[in-house]
Amino acid sequence: MNNLSKLGIGLLVCFAAFSFNACKPKNAGSAVSGDAAAKAFVAPGKYDEFYNFVSGGFSGQLSVYGLPSGRLFRVIPVFSVDPEKGWGYSEETKAMLTTSHGFVPWDDLHHTELSQTNGEIDGRWVFGNANNTPRIARIDLKTFRTAEIIEIPNSAGNHSSPFITENTEYVIAGTRFSVPLDNSNGDVPISSYKQNFKGTVSFISVDKTSGKMDIAFQLILPGVNFDLSHAGKGPSHGWFFFSCYNSEQANTLLEVNASQRDKDFIMAVNWKKAEEYLKAGKGVKQKASYSRNTWDESTHSGKHEMLTEVMTLDAVALKDIVYMIPCPKSPHGCDVDPTGEYIVGSGKLAALIPVFSFSKMQKAIAAKDFEGEYDGIPVIKYESALHGEVQKPGLGPLHTEFDERGNAYTSFFVSSEIVKWNVKDLKVLDRVPTYYSIGHLSVPGGDTRKPNGKYVVAYNKITKDRYLPTGPELAQAAQIYDISGDKMQLINDFPTIGEPHYAQSAHADVIRPNSVKIFKIEENKHPYAAKGEKESKVVREGNKVHVYLTAIRSHFSPDNIEGVYVGDEVYFHVTNLEQDWDVPHGFAVKGAKNAELLIMPGETQTLKWVPEKVGIWPIYCTDFCSALHQEMQGYVRVSPKGSNVPLTFSLGKNSSDPKAPENNSNSDSTKK
Repeated sequence: MNNLSKLGIGLLVCFAAFSFNACKPKNAGSAVSGDAAAKAFVAPGKYDEFYNFVSGGFSGQLSVYGLPSGRLFRVIPVFSVDPEKGWGYSEETKAMLTTSHGFVPWDDLHHTELSQTNGEIDGRWVFGNANNTPRIARIDLKTFRTAEIIEIPNSAGNHSSPFITENTEYVIAGTRFSVPLDNSNGDVPISSYKQNFKGTVSFISVDKTSGKMDIAFQLILPGVNFDLSHAGKGPSHGWFFFSCYNSEQANTLLEVNASQRDKDFIMAVNWKKAEEYLKAGKGVKQKASYSRNTWDESTHSGKHEMLTEVMTLDAVALKDIVYMIPCPKSPHGCDVDPTGEYIVGSGKLAALIPVFSFSKMQKAIAAKDFEGEYDGIPVIKYESALHGEVQKPGLGPLHTEFDERGNAYTSFFVSSEIVKWNVKDLKVLDRVPTYYSIGHLSVPGGDTRKPNGKYVVAYNKITKDRYLPTGPELAQAAQIYDISGDKMQLINDFPTIGEPHYAQSAHADVIRPNSVKIFKIEENKHPYAAKGEKESKVVREGNKVHVYLTAIRSHFSPDNIEGVYVGDEVYFHVTNLEQDWDVPHGFAVKGAKNAELLIMPGETQTLKWVPEKVGIWPIYCTDFCSALHQEMQGYVRVSPKGSNVPLTFSLGKNSSDPKAPENNSNSDSTKK
């Protein structure tokens, strides 16, 4: 057994002992000091400096926090149904969660990525990945809503995404699990991994104006596992770098069989060269079946469409697209510094951090300074691409980001710490403990050309002794450190939604001025919108009943409906007539088996209800809207199927008031 293999086993033993014994890092029980806490305090009524977009992991959602306060602002529904907002329950949003497998109500959102222009965060969109059923989502930061979701064919386990180029030309996604391609015979023995399993990396183009996503091309690659990635910038713009593991191409007990080699790889992709091959007609179209779902802001509705082909490039046949660089085994992070010159690989089982040089890599490629090939891909000699190694930085390096002063910050999962080091001279400058098993970390703009080196945020997996206990499941957590000085200083921590993996932050000034406050009622193009109470009505079409319902403080119109029969499909199309910022209305009906609706000012959303029993069924507003919120209610009478109860609706007609108007009110409350 060689020394590196012994080191890997030793680290695994250390990790096991650390996990099961829950050994505390130094000063684990210490609280944030008063002067440090003051740096994180944001007074009531004051704004945070940054929006922090945090992946929700197994929740499938994306959460938005403020930095440095750690206050939770919003949970944005993306890949999982959300009854609070009706996401995946309203008729309009169901299309957004439809895939080639049908309606999928859950996924696993691991990473977030903010759009960039000239290598700087521009505040237009944030992208998120679906790990389980491979998809990429684009969230519009004017509305903080999911605007588009595209499925990725020829992929399995979309952990390795979404990563963007410095002008958001592409969102990049690599497959975690190599599998037979979609158009091949998938009924093959698992033991035929090396012969039949392939890896893919998808380049998804993003329209500069609309943001619309298309799969521009896919690279067909050897069957390895792809992990994290970052694009080149500045001199390395036009390249992309991925960490790869399981170069052994094992298919069982990977914790042992995928750690046999001393080194795995950093994969360098020349995507500009790939574009040239596409223009030269070297691409091959393959049949595929995958969905694209888009949100229409004018109709407040999602649209689902199926796409049927994808363009592919064979990276083995076209040898000058992809190169491998040896890297310590089982790398996780693959990070590019703000200058675009240095690429950091993080081998999870290594006790050092290798830093590669883009210019040295280019010289090695030009000189064909290779040590051979890996499944047909040229392998650059380790020393030929190496800038240097950070020696003895800690145990279990995972992920690195940067400040604007030439420093790097790396998370260490096993030793539970953040280590600060200088990129050029590779000297360790500082280290701080985390609580307990840190995964990713994030510096605002820390993977861009212009980082804001004021804070680094740690995203931790375990919080023993940190918060009040809540049964066997502990809170996931984030910790904020001030990095503006020579030494890192813990200033705040806060629990997070789901399991935080990666996060990115944008300065508030980049996003806040463009945030949409209301939807203009006159621009509402929903086919069932009622733009005033005079347009509210109930219409029967066979066994379908369409209720054109309006909501305004503090009543629905109509609020009494009769003539609905058991088994009818009742569609409540609720239009919020408010034109004041932050006055949503909710809508629910007793016994509904889906969820409520949450309707923003000027918006229309639809709840489908199929009554199963005769009786009187209340409807009511679920979101506090005024002092008379409790009075915002109504009734639906359900009669036996086949009865002759006429369809009627009214507002303001009490049984003791025969002079009250029938059907719609003659008043128009939109001016209230």
